[in-house]
Amino acid sequence: MTKDTLDVAEVEATVESFRQALVAADEAALTNLTAKELTYGHSGGLIEDQATFINSMVSKKFVFTSLDFSDITIAVIGNTAVVRHSLFAHTADQGKDPGTVSLHVLLVWEKIDGQLKLIARQAVKVAQ
Repeated sequence: MTKDTLDVAEVEATVESFRQALVAADEAALTNLTAKELTYGHSGGLIEDQATFINSMVSKKFVFTSLDFSDITIAVIGNTAVVRHSLFAHTADQGKDPGTVSLHVLLVWEKIDGQLKLIARQAVKVAQ
């Protein structure tokens, strides 16, 4: 196996690390897990680059007080992983009352220099 070959277990572990970094608003971990070229799409239409996304989490613009990923599917294609999952979270976003959110999320990960990096994320609201 070369350093840029992926396996599902590695992707699963990285997705879990990303989930934990989101809850902790861990700037170092979020930086380490994302590519400089990141495009991060929110369910409301907002698109952020890496710096803006990380700042939004660290500054508490967006806050997850709890965050669960379920129904995770992973497709590995070469050094890229396409991950889909459902997201349920309790939120405490800046300037808003605490709430909950249910989303479907698409994550695209690429192995760059031996490490998985998130290169794209898009969320959509779960249809009612």
